[in-house]
This record gives sequence, C-alpha cells and structure tokens, in this order.
Amino acid sequence: MAPTKDKDADRIESIINQNLKLVYSDLVQEELPDRFKDLLAVLKAQDAERKETK
Repeated sequence: MAPTKDKDADRIESIINQNLKLVYSDLVQEELPDRFKDLLAVLKAQDAERKETK
C-alpha cells in the first residue's frame, strides 16, 4: 500500500472506532426495557426456588 492509502485507512479506522464507541456508550446508558426486567425477575425467582429445594 502507498503511504497515502495507509493514512486514509488509519483515518477511516479511527472514525469507525469513535462512532462504535459513541453508539455503545449510548446503548449502555439506556434503561432496560420492562419485558427484560420482568424476565430477569422470573429467572431470579426460579433460581431461588431451586436453591430452596436442594
């Protein structure tokens, strides 16, 4: 690759990395949907029941 193409590839990779980090950061800050919270509650209850029967 020519030096110019290396610089372009590095610049593009940097831009992609920055955008991925921004998207991931936004997703991490979003609240969990109620249906997932409900599912987690059901799974925790099932786990507690299993521990009690052992």
